[in-house]
Amino acid sequence: MNIPLTPIRMLRYAREQFSSRTAIVCGNDRFTYEQFAQRVSLLACALIKMGIKKGDRVAFLSLNCHRFLEAYYAVPEVGAIFVPVNTRLGASELAYVFNDAGAKVLFFGDCFLDTVEALRARVPTLQFLIALDTDGPRRDWMAAQNYEESLASSKPYHANLMDIDENSIAEMFYTSGTTANPKGVMLTHRNVYLHALNYCLTLNPNRLTVHLHTIPLFHVNGWGTVHYSYLGAVHVIISRFRTAAVFRLIEQERVTSINLVPTMATALLEAPERKDYDLKSLERIRVGGSPPAPALIRDIEQQIGGTCFCAYGLTEASPSLTMALIKHDSGWSGEMRLEKQATTGFPIPGAEVRVVDLKGNDVPRDGSTVGEIIARSDGVMAGYWGQPEATANAIRDGWLYTGDMAIVDQDGYLLIVDRMSDFIISGGENVSSVELENALLTHPSVAEAAVVPVPHEKWGEVPKAFIVLKPNALVTEQELIDFCRFRLAHFKVPRSVQFVPTLPKTATGKVLKKDLRSKNMVP
Repeated sequence: MNIPLTPIRMLRYAREQFSSRTAIVCGNDRFTYEQFAQRVSLLACALIKMGIKKGDRVAFLSLNCHRFLEAYYAVPEVGAIFVPVNTRLGASELAYVFNDAGAKVLFFGDCFLDTVEALRARVPTLQFLIALDTDGPRRDWMAAQNYEESLASSKPYHANLMDIDENSIAEMFYTSGTTANPKGVMLTHRNVYLHALNYCLTLNPNRLTVHLHTIPLFHVNGWGTVHYSYLGAVHVIISRFRTAAVFRLIEQERVTSINLVPTMATALLEAPERKDYDLKSLERIRVGGSPPAPALIRDIEQQIGGTCFCAYGLTEASPSLTMALIKHDSGWSGEMRLEKQATTGFPIPGAEVRVVDLKGNDVPRDGSTVGEIIARSDGVMAGYWGQPEATANAIRDGWLYTGDMAIVDQDGYLLIVDRMSDFIISGGENVSSVELENALLTHPSVAEAAVVPVPHEKWGEVPKAFIVLKPNALVTEQELIDFCRFRLAHFKVPRSVQFVPTLPKTATGKVLKKDLRSKNMVP
């Protein structure tokens, strides 16, 4: 009889094969795989004692910590659904998510105490509000035992693997809700297991992976690496992204792998303290969130180290779909290698990815024809929680329609040029905000750039650039416009430039273009 495909198997394998190896480094806490797995089994028992049953939703609101990783394994162990939540949401947004999910349990960090107190009365399904921190304040509405006390009063629990339905939901992540209310993305045990297997196969590590979790574990670029445990990897956890702390941990723990978004990468490059640390252990740096410029890939490799390449995925795909690795028989080097590593890449094993036109036909591999990325893979979601119409719109004829617009080159490498919603159509011509942003970022005075459409009487809409300058840099609006005109077709050049001290961003540094379009930002 076949064993169900479930992420629970990954930790059990690691416990058997790497029991004495360090699994977790989190502040002053260090756990071997034996200790980590033991804590997971105690948390599973604690959940059962609370009355958690198959299909119940267990939510988590916390900065990165080892307890977050424990919940990723313990909640599916009891057949419940794990719901990690964006820590940047306000009380009303969180209340919507918890109510929509029907969450029964909420684990929360001490820094979210006031937020939880403000929303708890608005979420009637919440029966247990459990503090993660051991020394935090106690309130009368909190569960009698905090996280550690719950573990201390429990006994190890291990599910019978043969009782698990691999097509049942293991994890649920809520989309950002940029155009409507957030949607719960349902990922099955099978989705999570096969994605992790394919992800590990893609990277093909031949040495111990020591991964630093620089990105929040609720975020698509963060939880995609949770199941490195299958390889016996060391998980090094940092609660917040701070450049000095990142450098210190890379040197101290001999970190080999990190994930970044472009703004994080830029912060590391610009940090003056970087020269004080030994970063030679780094082997792989994956950049996601938005397409990076080749110059950023080059700077990371030269100034930080390792091999840097782009990766692409989305929550609905568990999440990875492509990686911009260099094919072994390519022979590429120099600028060609950097250009390929800055693309969206080619599909990982277990994923089929196409770029199609409005009629559903594959676009030619000419590096210029734009189409929408669609995919089917082992990781594509079961659907949106309680939203069959949205599910049917996203998954058609077995293919997930991503809303990301891309081109494909002759070697089969994709390059995202924009989100469908961010594409600018000026006088009937398509303008990629990403292409324009990358052009602006090559200017020596520009630290950050974001481009959005603004209304125009003649052309319908035109590009507008928001620019954050580097410290002590000086450049005028006209100079930047002329700089772009020299490099791009005239219709792609921004008609206006607004200098701002900062750009609005998500928890992982991704620019919130919807905020730039708001009345406060666009006159």
